[in-house]
Amino acid sequence: MELSNQSQVMGGILFLSLVAVELGGRAVLRMTRGQDPATDLQLTFSRAGHGHAGMFVTLALVAQVFVDTTDLDGAGEWVARSGIAIAAILIPAAFFLSVLGKGVTTPNRLFVLLPIGAVLLAAGAATLGVGLLAAA
Repeated sequence: MELSNQSQVMGGILFLSLVAVELGGRAVLRMTRGQDPATDLQLTFSRAGHGHAGMFVTLALVAQVFVDTTDLDGAGEWVARSGIAIAAILIPAAFFLSVLGKGVTTPNRLFVLLPIGAVLLAAGAATLGVGLLAAA
């Protein structure tokens, strides 16, 4: 099986994004060791953001291959291919960006990125699932 151009481009972007996930892991490690001051909320949200980032980037990479095996096209293909990938950015961003600053103990308004990312994740996963079943 040969990957589509779309899968190659999205795969390249997603693999490069792993560098950001790695840097996030370094930041979490520094907080855990007490090298960078953080509140309990900041540490908890940073751990959650890092874990979600790694898992969703991996899921988005796998989705690229599966999209190529469906008959999806147009908007359906875009949702299946990009929904999970965009969620891989928005959900971790919600955790990280909503607790930026010194001594933060409550998340800011950027936490709204989490439900937006969750909707895109669900839409992408559902669309891909239906596309896979229809192609079977």
